[in-house]
Parts: sequence; structure tokens; C-alpha cells
Amino acid sequence: MAPRNRHTFIHHVFLPSFFAVLILLMGTVFTPSATAQTDPATADNDPSYAALADLLENDKARDKLIEQLRGLAPEGEASRGAGAAPSEQTPVQRDPADLPLSQRLAVGLQTFTAGVLHDTAATMTAVRAAISGKPVPGNHLRASLPALRILLFTILGTLLAYFVFRTLAKFGFARLNSWILNDSKGKAGPSAQQPSDMAPAVKRYRYAALALSRRLLGVLAAFLIDVAASLLAALAGYVLSTALSGGHSGDTLFALQFLTAFVMIEIAKSVSRGIFATRYDQLRLLPLSPEAAAYWNHWLTLLIGLTGYGLLVVVPIAEAVFLPAAAKIIGLIIMLGVYIYGVRVVWKNRKAVRAGLVQRAEQSSTALFGTLLRVLGRVWHLIALAYFTMLLVVSQADHDQALAFMARATIQTVAAVVIGLILAAALSSLLSRRIQLPDDWRRALPLLETRINAYVPATLKTLRLLILITVSLVVLDAWHAFDLLAWLESDNGRATVALVFRVGIILALAALSWTVLASLIEHRLGISSGTHRPSEREKTLLMLFRNAAAVVIATMTVLIVLSQIGINIGPLIAGAGVAGLAIGFGAQKLVQDVITGVFIQLENGMNQNDVVELAGIFGTVEKITIRSVVIRTLDGGYHLIPFSTIDKLTNHTRDYGYHYGEYNVAHRENVDEAIAQLELAFKDLMDDPALAREVLEDISIPGVTGLTDRGFTIRVLIKTTPGNQWAIQRGFNRLVKQRFDAAGIELPYPQTVLHFGRDKLGYAAPVDVRGVDALKHSTGPTPAAGQTMRPALDEGS
Repeated sequence: MAPRNRHTFIHHVFLPSFFAVLILLMGTVFTPSATAQTDPATADNDPSYAALADLLENDKARDKLIEQLRGLAPEGEASRGAGAAPSEQTPVQRDPADLPLSQRLAVGLQTFTAGVLHDTAATMTAVRAAISGKPVPGNHLRASLPALRILLFTILGTLLAYFVFRTLAKFGFARLNSWILNDSKGKAGPSAQQPSDMAPAVKRYRYAALALSRRLLGVLAAFLIDVAASLLAALAGYVLSTALSGGHSGDTLFALQFLTAFVMIEIAKSVSRGIFATRYDQLRLLPLSPEAAAYWNHWLTLLIGLTGYGLLVVVPIAEAVFLPAAAKIIGLIIMLGVYIYGVRVVWKNRKAVRAGLVQRAEQSSTALFGTLLRVLGRVWHLIALAYFTMLLVVSQADHDQALAFMARATIQTVAAVVIGLILAAALSSLLSRRIQLPDDWRRALPLLETRINAYVPATLKTLRLLILITVSLVVLDAWHAFDLLAWLESDNGRATVALVFRVGIILALAALSWTVLASLIEHRLGISSGTHRPSEREKTLLMLFRNAAAVVIATMTVLIVLSQIGINIGPLIAGAGVAGLAIGFGAQKLVQDVITGVFIQLENGMNQNDVVELAGIFGTVEKITIRSVVIRTLDGGYHLIPFSTIDKLTNHTRDYGYHYGEYNVAHRENVDEAIAQLELAFKDLMDDPALAREVLEDISIPGVTGLTDRGFTIRVLIKTTPGNQWAIQRGFNRLVKQRFDAAGIELPYPQTVLHFGRDKLGYAAPVDVRGVDALKHSTGPTPAAGQTMRPALDEGS
């Protein structure tokens, strides 16, 4: 027999038939001998419910029965029941829900152990009674034989019908598989027809989307066909059981119980087959090889069949036909087998599954799904072990509702996780795109778009955290570890939800306030043309105001959030006041810096880019903070000067400036001619368009302001725009030098006048003057040593 056919035979034929035969064998064991069954005395001893009701209606008979029961009870128990006070009869029992978790676990384990021991003892007693031929209390096999026969025929008929319908369904599966395969090859379907002018990336995206949608549609159609086959088989079994019952509805109870379990189990198996699709590659949702898909589908469907038929068919029928204690022991044995088998398979394949998930994570194009796959690869076996452990515990705690609870919890968990992943992926896709503002907004508020996009990562992380918390609460609620609805309806739940909303609104308002305020300030600072261009003082004050606003908004937001989460901010404010007072006394210099700086700014003493002289330093104001000013000197020096050290401030760029020049001229020059040349140099200056626009008024020459040993001094004043007096000075000096040179006006320089000494009679001694160059080139006789040469002036005198 082929492996796949063998698996199908095991799942759909062997398991239900095995459980039916098991029930019949148990009936053989627990059924007493024929003589015991036909004994009239035994038949007469069968309880009569009508007689019991008549007995309880008679007051005297009821009182007599109570006295007999008390007489049969132990002496201590009877005395407690007859004479003890209600408070002394039994100790006060605490509600198990009020006990700590450790005590609840201990009590639950003790109760479970006691129940298992009691059921085992009762089962062994029944077995010994059956072996010895004695009647077994609670055995209703004789009355249940018609229902069991109908159950057996219903199982066989249902399985036969299921085999027929599944064979017919294979043709539909094959057609769906071919339909998807042909579409993937581009031979059919609308996905093969794309506009020729469409971009290649868009074509690939649309083709992938259409292929995925077609595959999902095919998988859904295959699932519906599979479920329809199961429903039709169950319908055939129901018709057969109804026909065999002959109108006795009580005889079809076990058959209906089996049909209900059959539908539920086969639907669960249909989900597994839809995920793995062992025979049809195109209908397989997970990217697995056929061998891996067949392995996991066989393992999963086998566990579903064992658990479902065991808890939904074998245990309830055994409890109804034979002994409840024996049914519980059978359920425990079945679930222990399922648990051991499941744990073995999970532990055996933990590394292989982890490697496959990590490989898929590396191929994922989305960082979020890649991270989730890596995390799932590390903990998937722990989740599976916890799931099987929970199944074992729940099946023993309440085997009647175990599968319903597990199915409901599993569906709720899967739905919560899938919805959470979809929301997280949608948020990531939505917020990964850069927010773009209109061109008018970008021109008016250049940094607004950047600031809004800077909020995106924090917003995305916050929303993901909220989604994670919500999904976790829903999952815990699914497994009854946390009652979400009760918590939401409680005062604490409503307060927590309201707190989250209030904190979110506060943070949103704080971010909005800062964004609007900073954008308006930057809009004002960004104006570079027009009549509303901000002054340097305004720029400085706006920068200081923006920094102060950031501190105030951040402080107020923190305080309000702390107050909302229940922290009393009164002591914090009082402590901040005391700390501020202590800091004020201990840091008087800092306070003086701040106060001096505030008054300097209010009085508009200096602004950024002003040329100032303060604290003995001459340079340009580069930066102003609330306590200091930064001066950049001509040599590039960076000087940080606290405001408290400024006792005098000289601003050379306020309102206007003057080129103040004093020009020295030699004594032999004419004063009026020198002044005229200075005026001509000013006219030349005004012919320069780059310098002329910086001159505010005509030249002012007060006249001669000084007489020195070198010459006389003429003062010149030229009024300029603020900060341009040095440029005018350099340009005017160049033109003055050119004009003086052209007019022959001599600028004074150091000179020495030599006078020879004379006696009282006015006679000057002869001077030894030698013409070096003349002597070098002369051919005449050279004077002897000691001979003097008198100047020609002396010779002619």
C-alpha cells in the first residue's frame, strides 16, 4: 500500500473502526455472565425511579429513610450531622478563586490526583467484578446494544460515503491545481494581459498580486469542496442511522454523537489539508516540499483524529454505556499518548523548523516579518509544547468541553495574531512613505515637513506597542488566563483605558504645540527678502524664545503626564522650588549672567553678526545664549564671554557708522589744495557702485585739526551704513593716496636738518668733504694724506 493511501486508511477508516471495536470489547469485559443477566432476583433489584419518587412523597417513609441513612453513616459523622451547630459541622471553606496561584495549583493537583486514584480504584473494582461474574454497577450495555449496533453501521456507512465523495472531490482538486498552474505560466487568465506602456516593476507587482489572489481563491474553493464532501458523508450516515433506528430516536444518540464529531474533526483536517496540500502543489499555502508537507499533514491529522474521536466519541460513549470512572481513565490514556507523541515530534524537528524559518526570514522583503520569523524560529517549539500541555490539562479538567475550549481559544489566538500582524504591516507600509507637504507650505515653513517626518518612527513604535499589548491581552483572554471583558467593565480597566487616551492626547497636543510654534518661528527667521525681513535683534529674541518654549513645553508635558498616571506632582513642584532657591544662592554668578543677558537683549545692546567690543575683545557676535555671548575675532578666535563680566559694551554696527580719518600733510604743502584733493578722492569713491551704496551722506572735512613737527593734520568724516565703515576706509585711503601722488602732495616722513657749528666771529672750520664717485672716476692727481679739499663755495668766496 502506498504511503499516502496508508495514511488515508489510518485517519478515516482505522481510527473510527478501532474506537467502535474498543467500545464493544469493553462491553464484553464489563458485561456480567448470561446467568447473572437473566437472574430474576437481579432484575428485581434494578432501581425503580417511580418507586423512589413515591417514597420521597410520603413524609413518614422519607423520615424513616433519613434515619436509616444516618444509622448507616459512621458514628462521628452522624453525631456531627445530628447535634453539632452549623458553624461546628465543617470548617469554613475558602473560595478557590481567592487563594494564591501557588495554592490553587496545589489544590488542583491534589484534586486531580485524588480523582485519578478514585477512578482507577473504581475501574479495577468493576474489572474484578466482571471477571468474577458479578454484576457491575452502572453497566448499561444491554440497554445500549441497539444504539451501539446503529453506531457501528453508521461509522461504516459514513466512511464508505466519505471515501466515495473524496474520490469525486479529487477531480475538482486537480482542476483547481491545473487552473492555478496555467495562470502561473502565463498561458491563461487576465494576469497575462498587461498594458504595454506599464512600467516593469508595476507589471511584476500586479502579476504577483493577481497570482496570489488566484491561488487564495483556488485554496478557498478546494477547502469548500473538502468540507462539502465531509458534510455529504455525514448526511449519508445520518440517513442510514435514521433508517436503522426504526423511529426510535434514543437509539440514534451515539450515531449522532459520532456524526457531530466526524464533521468537526474532518473540518479541522480540511484546514490542515488546505495548508499543506500533500498532492497538489499549487493548492499548498506554505512553501514546503511535498515530502515535508506530507509529513506534517500526517502528524497533524493523526493528532486531530486521536484527540477528536477519543474525547468526542470514545469517552462519552464509554461513560454512558459502562462506568464513568473507566471512561475517565480511557480519556487520560488517550491524551497521554497524544501528548507524548506530539512532544516527541516537536522536539525532534525543532532545529529543522528553526532553520527553515530563519531562511524564510532572510528572504523576506519586510523587516517586520523577518524579525517575527526569527523570533518564531527560536520559540516555536516552546509554544507547541505549551499548547500540548494545555490540551492535556484541559482534557482532564473538563473532558466534555475540552475540545470546544481548545478550538475557541485557538481560533481566537490565531485571529488576534493575524489581525495584529496585518495592522502592524499596514502601519509600517503607510508610515514608511515620507510625508510630503504642498509646495506653498514647504516654501513658507521649510522645516515643517522634516519635523513631521521625524515623529513617524516614534509614532510607529508606539502604535506597534499598543497592538502588541492588545494582542497579548486577547490571547490571554482566549486561554482564560485573563478576563479581558471583565477587566474592561471594571473600574480599573476603564481607568486604565482612559489614562492611555489622556496621555496620548497630552503627548499629541504637546507635539502639535511645539511643531506649530517652532514652524512659525522658523518661518519668521526664514524670510530673506521684502520689507518684513527680521532684524538681527528679532532673530536673537526668537531663537531665545524658541529654546525657552521647548523647555517649558517639555517640563509641562512631563508634569501633566506624571499627574495623569497618579503621581502627586505637588512635592515635585515644592522640591523644585526649594532646589531653585538653593541653586540661586549657590550659583549667584549664573543668576547674574542670566539677568544681565536678559536686560542686554531687552535693551537691544547687541545681536548676532554685530561687530562689538566688550571685555577687551573686538570681534563679531556669533552666538547668544541665555547666559553668555560668543565672539569671533579677526584671527578666528572663539571667545565665550559670560554676561556678568560685561561692564561696557561697544557696538560698531548700530544704526550707522563713520569713517573717521586724519591725514597728515607736509608743512610745505598748501592746505586748500590738500582739502580739494580729498574731495576729489571722495568723488572717485562715489563712482564705485559697490561702495557708493554704503555711503549715507556727503563727506565732511572740518579742516586742520593739528600741527606737528612733521606737518599738519586734516580730519575727514564719511557717514556709512552699519558695519561698512571699514570697507569705506580701505577704499577711500587707496583713492587719497592716488590723488596725492598725482598732485605731488608730499606726505610727511621723518627728515634731518644738519647745521655746522660757528665760532663767535662767525667763522666755520673747513669740512673734509670728499666726492667718492668723482675720485673713483677721476684721472687727475690724488690728494696727499692730510690735504683738504675746500668746497667750491669757499674757493669763490
